[in-house]
Amino acid sequence: MTTPLRIRPLRQVLIPALLCFVLFLSGCRDKTAHLYQGYAEGEYLLVAAPNAGRLEKRWVQRGQSVEAGAPLFALERENEQAGQREAGARLRTAEARLANLVTGRRASEIDALAAEVARAGTALELSTLQLRRQKELFAKGYIARTDLDVAQTAHSRDRELAAEAAARLRTATESIGRDKEIAAARAEVEASRAALEQSSWKLTQRAVHAPAAALVHDTFYTEGEWVQGGFPVMSLLPPANIKVRFFVPEAVVGSLKVGRALMVSCDGCSKAVRAKISFISGQAEYTPPVIYSRDQRTRLVFLVEAMPDAADAALLHPGQPVDVELK
Repeated sequence: MTTPLRIRPLRQVLIPALLCFVLFLSGCRDKTAHLYQGYAEGEYLLVAAPNAGRLEKRWVQRGQSVEAGAPLFALERENEQAGQREAGARLRTAEARLANLVTGRRASEIDALAAEVARAGTALELSTLQLRRQKELFAKGYIARTDLDVAQTAHSRDRELAAEAAARLRTATESIGRDKEIAAARAEVEASRAALEQSSWKLTQRAVHAPAAALVHDTFYTEGEWVQGGFPVMSLLPPANIKVRFFVPEAVVGSLKVGRALMVSCDGCSKAVRAKISFISGQAEYTPPVIYSRDQRTRLVFLVEAMPDAADAALLHPGQPVDVELK
């Protein structure tokens, strides 16, 4: 009678304990089901010059951090500098030619013509006065008709001379070129100015600066080497170009959307990094060669990409394994 009494309390203790342990394991399994493995990846900026040339100076080394606008490298610039000087000289020549066409004669010539206009005006005033007097005398009968005709002829002559002098002065103050010549000269000035701007742009492209704050990931040329036009001289990795790639099963991808927050952790990270989903692949990475049965659907995984916060992106390194926790 005593043995059953001892076993009953033991059962009452073990069964609840086993139930709690099973629930604990199931709870842990639910928690770890939201962790997915992935890796960090970087989108590198390949920095190059548009034209070929010898690498004259490189101010940065591999592994160095640079700020936005910092000088990176410079190619030889003698040819571009000579081209800029030539374009500047052509522009000054075109501007001088245009100025010569739109302006009149020299100041001394204009002054001489103005003095001639003044003399002609004085002579016309004198002849006008003499003609008036001769008309008065002729009306009173003091002079003959011949004297009146002489006065009228002198007045007409002086009036024509004054008009001619004024016309020469107007011609001297006007531009010496015709309208089409002036238009062509102005077009030449604009073309020369555009050529100067182009040569200046080519000169500035020989020295390349960092487009953004970044890490110099690698350099491909050393000073003195010949660089082909358009070939990258170095690669940069801005923190904003670091992303996380991981894979989720088919049963989970339907619940994800772009912009969802998640946490990224790695072995060398001092803290978890916040990130947001930026891309969800529409195709499975691994597709079974047979019909999708319920068991085979578990083999489907989909690529998901997330962009970490800019403040913590530098904690991640391309190729580094990470664990992603969906929140």
